[in-house]
Amino acid sequence: MFMQQVHANSRLLDSCMLHLPRLYAIIDVECFPKGEGLAFVPEAFADAGVTLLQYRNKSGNAREMLEQARQLRRTLGHSVKLIMNDRADLALAAGFDGVHVGQDDLSPEAARRVIGNDLWLGVSTHNPAQVTETDKTSADYIAVGPVFATTSKARPDPVIGLQGVRIARKLTRKPLVAIGGITRANCRSVIAAGADSVAVISDLVQEPRKSAEEFLRILR
Repeated sequence: MFMQQVHANSRLLDSCMLHLPRLYAIIDVECFPKGEGLAFVPEAFADAGVTLLQYRNKSGNAREMLEQARQLRRTLGHSVKLIMNDRADLALAAGFDGVHVGQDDLSPEAARRVIGNDLWLGVSTHNPAQVTETDKTSADYIAVGPVFATTSKARPDPVIGLQGVRIARKLTRKPLVAIGGITRANCRSVIAAGADSVAVISDLVQEPRKSAEEFLRILR
């Protein structure tokens, strides 16, 4: 029990020192009908300078997801950190760098047991209570949102606004990722509110390389 607590404290210290890039790109297969774009978008992101990318597939079966995830790893090598959405088992199988879970997925500690201590663990939160609870776990970073109205989810949680980001920032020392409706027009305000990184889906779909380059320029 004592050693478990020591290890938990070590994870907390490590997560506080985790450095996230300003831009956290997300590839959602729903944005690419029939898989179109999955062949060239990851490389476009990497060429633009993206260093953190999440693969998100809410509708595919495990075999399809694993095949696409392994292709991402082969395409990008280890120049980009790859995070699997939801599936801790597939993150391991695909050789990803971490997993991101939501409130309705595996608990943070259950996900940690699957991925071990070396991979990154991110957790989505949507209100102060969830941020506070997640702060006590071994999560390496905490995502909070939706900051603005978003079309990326069929049933999104209530918008928290910039004030929600400010509140979350006061509740945790862990790296904070803001998500939901973030664009090139509003991303600076989200960072100013206390986020370490912004997760973006929709505003990267059109002209992926150019869009990513513009985000990175704005966020410098």
